[in-house]
Amino acid sequence: MKALQRACTAALAYLWSGWGAIASLCLFFALWEWGAGIYGSLALPGPLEVFARLRHMLAEAEVWQALGISAWRALWGFALTLACGSLLGMLAGLSMTAAMMSRPLVTLLVGMPPIAWLVLAMLWFGTQSHTTPIFTVFIACFPVVFVAALQGTRTLDGKLRDMARAYRLPPALMFTQLYLPHMLSYLFPAWITALGLSWKVLVMAEMLSTADGVGASLAISRAHLDTPTSMAWIVAVLGLLLAVEYLLLEPVKRRVERWREAMAD
Repeated sequence: MKALQRACTAALAYLWSGWGAIASLCLFFALWEWGAGIYGSLALPGPLEVFARLRHMLAEAEVWQALGISAWRALWGFALTLACGSLLGMLAGLSMTAAMMSRPLVTLLVGMPPIAWLVLAMLWFGTQSHTTPIFTVFIACFPVVFVAALQGTRTLDGKLRDMARAYRLPPALMFTQLYLPHMLSYLFPAWITALGLSWKVLVMAEMLSTADGVGASLAISRAHLDTPTSMAWIVAVLGLLLAVEYLLLEPVKRRVERWREAMAD
């Protein structure tokens, strides 16, 4: 009976979150159309014009190729960030000394602008390379995930940790049953933030360092003062971002939340 109630509650929550997202998008499009009426098509084309341009663009194979290249680079940088940031943050959180030593380094990484990392990456790896934008995405997003993993590890209840050690809980079981459920409440918001940041940094890196991808195409449309095409590229990137969040991260988040509720019961 409880399992059925949880399933119904989860289904209703999912539907409600979907309606909320649709309502926010409708409000955004309404404000966009209002702004287009004030500033005109040259400065801010309306949604209908932009989506019409995007529809024509998607009929071309070159556009899909550019989107695929950018998505590949963004997801690689994002995956490296998730793996390295989560693991190293947890390891640093297990030791007070490591946590204190990593704090100034994280501050430096957070304070350094992504454009500075991009310049260094161009010097180290050269231009016209996948490595430069991937590295820039990774180094810009890494502190966000690292700090979340560190805080999630450090804020674990010490009594629970001492009890697990007293009962000699195996390390693998301690990680999956003790640390991981607590850390996920810190990690998921950081992952979503890193996902959005990865696309912003990637487009900037492609605009300045590569001749392919969405960033390079956006630079060409900007040089031609083609605002509708520029807006169409931006909408395409946002569509990919929403697809990754709601089709990949959101289902994982809901599955993990059900797992945590089952453990609590």
